Amino acid sequence: MTTTEEHDADDTPPPHPRPPRQGIGLMARLRAYFLAGVLVTAPTAITVYLAWWIISWIDGWVRPLIPAAYNPEQFLPFTIPGIGLVVVIIVLTLVGAFAAGYVGRLVLRIGEGAFARMPVVRSVYSAVKQIMETVLANKSSAFREVVMIEYPRKGLWSLGFITGPAHPEVQRTNPEEMVNVFIPCAPPTAGYMVFVARRELTVLDMTVEDGLKLVVSAGIVSPPDRKPREVPVAERMRA
Repeated sequence: MTTTEEHDADDTPPPHPRPPRQGIGLMARLRAYFLAGVLVTAPTAITVYLAWWIISWIDGWVRPLIPAAYNPEQFLPFTIPGIGLVVVIIVLTLVGAFAAGYVGRLVLRIGEGAFARMPVVRSVYSAVKQIMETVLANKSSAFREVVMIEYPRKGLWSLGFITGPAHPEVQRTNPEEMVNVFIPCAPPTAGYMVFVARRELTVLDMTVEDGLKLVVSAGIVSPPDRKPREVPVAERMRA
């Protein structure tokens, strides 16, 4: 009886070895943590750096112009970052309030008349004024439509922004409706302004902000699709 039990025990196959645990190694885990930290802190750090750089740049220009009697830093043992930006905001608000009155409009009219008599200055002043009125006062539909255009050759498509109707002199050269389209580079350090027939443009269901994000990121940041996905008939039947 003992011999049979020992024989059966000898015939029992050995247990299978456990497979090695497949987990993430220490270096891979640290690398994942590092990339997650960069992803979390980089947007905030870059935004704070750019804001600090702009504030410091404005302070460097405005702080020397503040009279010592009105500069609070003369009475404090430390500097106040952003005091130049605050002064600029206050001054621009006061200038706007002054320009809205009768005397301000009169002074502004006299100044514009003086600029209009200067051969070179009047062109620069007029162009800058029209751009600022268009962008800030929203007096036109500039940069309100994102379009695609076949540029620079057929088969290649570029992203553009309609900036307004074409000049009448340009419109007279073509019986079709012509518009001004600005095609920015990626990243948008420069761009091209072209006259295009509206029928050759493909208007996108995309906001200007999403279009600018797409251009600034060189296509890395893709805006979400605003249209709901159409469910195939087969999927709807199964549901």
